[in-house]
Amino acid sequence: MVILGIDPGLAHTGWGIIEERRGEVRCRAYGCIETSAGSPLAVRLSHIARDLKDVVERYRPDTAAVESIYFGANVRSAIPTAHARGAALVALSECALEIGEYTPMQIKQAVVGTGAADKRQVAYMVRTLTQLDHDPHPDHAADALACAICHVNLSRTRVLTGGEFYQQRGTGY
Repeated sequence: MVILGIDPGLAHTGWGIIEERRGEVRCRAYGCIETSAGSPLAVRLSHIARDLKDVVERYRPDTAAVESIYFGANVRSAIPTAHARGAALVALSECALEIGEYTPMQIKQAVVGTGAADKRQVAYMVRTLTQLDHDPHPDHAADALACAICHVNLSRTRVLTGGEFYQQRGTGY
């Protein structure tokens, strides 16, 4: 199965392609779509959507995974990310891809083992799990690959549990 992971952002949208075969995950490609801060919002969103469609056409993923928005302390910074995420979701939908959506905490938990992991830990585990010889750069691409890995791991969980996710409560499931 080929999975496209996306870390949406208005200035930088990371993307990563992984392939999962018989329990082994390999990185096929990754990159970052950059838009100019001086361009109108609609132009930037169109650029993100167009470039993601090009990635889909080139790598032919079977499914996609998109990081959801983390509001944190600054809701205003989440608004541009929400716009970019919307452009990504529309592009993927127009390519007829099934889309999994995951929170930053779910992604970190699935890849590193803790939802409190930092970017360095995420990049290291992405490198290790995908058998790369270096940490993927920029961070947005590493996060996109992590999102794709999360999708693989949680898809396995869905299969094992008959389609249901177990939500962690406290220290147990």
